[in-house]
Amino acid sequence: VQLQASGGGLVQAGASLTLSCAASGNIDRIYTMGWYRQAPGNERELIATVTSTGARNYAAALKDRATISRDGAKNTVYLQMISLRPEDTAVYLCMADITIQAMGRPRRYYWGQGTQVTVSS
Repeated sequence: VQLQASGGGLVQAGASLTLSCAASGNIDRIYTMGWYRQAPGNERELIATVTSTGARNYAAALKDRATISRDGAKNTVYLQMISLRPEDTAVYLCMADITIQAMGRPRRYYWGQGTQVTVSS
């Protein structure tokens, strides 16, 4: 299983950005998908998650500027961030809770490689 994130880059403060993360491989079922971020010297922090039934959970500090969504047919999760600030600069990582098509359908969390978002002032 692989998670491929894309959509990061260098943007100016106040801009908006949409990130995508597509899961591929011998996937049996995807449960929760989510986005986290990690800035240099900081711990990884939750941005938002979305379950297979569409229930969303947001970090309190970001809920007014972040929107998570997913496309089940494409095994893809999206994150839209608005009104970006320099302090949003970080590596943005996607996560998915997946069972694979193997004996016993093992289930675990998978992580993407991350996509860098840099916000200039």
